[in-house]
Amino acid sequence: MTKFLMQERQGSILIVRMNSPETHNALSTPDQMDEFVDLAKQVSEDDGIHCIVLTGEGRSFCAGGNIKDMQNQAGMFGGSAYEIRGRYRKGIQRIPLSLYDIDVPVVAAMNGAAIGAGLDLACMCDVRIAVDRAIFAESFVKLGIVPGDGGAWLLPRIIGLPKATIMALTGDRIDAKQALEWDLITEITTAEDLMDRALEMAGRIAGNPGHSTRMTKRLLREGQHMRLDSLLEISAAYQALAHKTEDHVEAVSAFVEKRTPEFKDK
Repeated sequence: MTKFLMQERQGSILIVRMNSPETHNALSTPDQMDEFVDLAKQVSEDDGIHCIVLTGEGRSFCAGGNIKDMQNQAGMFGGSAYEIRGRYRKGIQRIPLSLYDIDVPVVAAMNGAAIGAGLDLACMCDVRIAVDRAIFAESFVKLGIVPGDGGAWLLPRIIGLPKATIMALTGDRIDAKQALEWDLITEITTAEDLMDRALEMAGRIAGNPGHSTRMTKRLLREGQHMRLDSLLEISAAYQALAHKTEDHVEAVSAFVEKRTPEFKDK
């Protein structure tokens, strides 16, 4: 069986491609959910990975749930309401719980449409770069359903509640220009330049000590729902750990000596 998530390692950058272009990289099968969970575990255990670039094969980033399965009430959409609830909890909801929670920064190289769960998947990433033809929609209401994979929590934290409310309650699509204006994405590029731009961003992140970027991402995540005094306590503890790393000593020495640092993930 062909894996859904294809991996390619370039130094400290891990490129991950969703590989189901015939379905526009739809997310519906248990195997796909397992692969995302396994990816998060793999990355969390590999200190040599400093950044992930997530993209899709074909003309779409991710089209969300499989509409044909919804129509046929098959797969994760089959059975009783109780069974469907269980499949969401044990299936696609494991993606935000695992992917959003990893400490390694993730750059979404959005090669096309990000619809429904596909948009929510992009919102689990830290940086989003999109091609000029990309479209975006929190489209669940168009199908008479709700954001079942965390979109109601993720999207408002990126674009703000008023704009997220419009997207979620209308289900309307927005284009790349509007997505940039709303801070849903950070950059628009061409299809030809997408991976170069995403890898350039990933390289700027990965060029820093891995322990520093991981702990910084964790602080940014925790800061979204924590009191300032509590965050400062964690920041002090993380800072103490960072000061005692070899990479910190090397970074300071290289800065003073005006040379390129050589980090060892220690």
